Amino acid sequence: MKEMKQGMFARSKAGHDKDKLYIILKNEGEYVYLTDGRLRPLSNPKKKNRKHVQPICRIPEDWDSRQITDDYVKRAIRLQEKEDENV
Repeated sequence: MKEMKQGMFARSKAGHDKDKLYIILKNEGEYVYLTDGRLRPLSNPKKKNRKHVQPICRIPEDWDSRQITDDYVKRAIRLQEKEDENV
């Protein structure tokens, strides 16, 4: 399994949110906390089992965990999804 670092993109592999793109906020043992800036803002991250998440080895440009906002997360995810469509 790939190492999951704070700030990396991750795609859900299981659950009602399957194939949804998130950003990893933190790791805690068997779980990761994910945000999408919309339904799961920074103030209420989604707790998900590590084995149900596929990390994408890419961190958004200008990532600074102390200064991110929900708008930044939404923009970064939108840009990553556009890039995935073009590949």
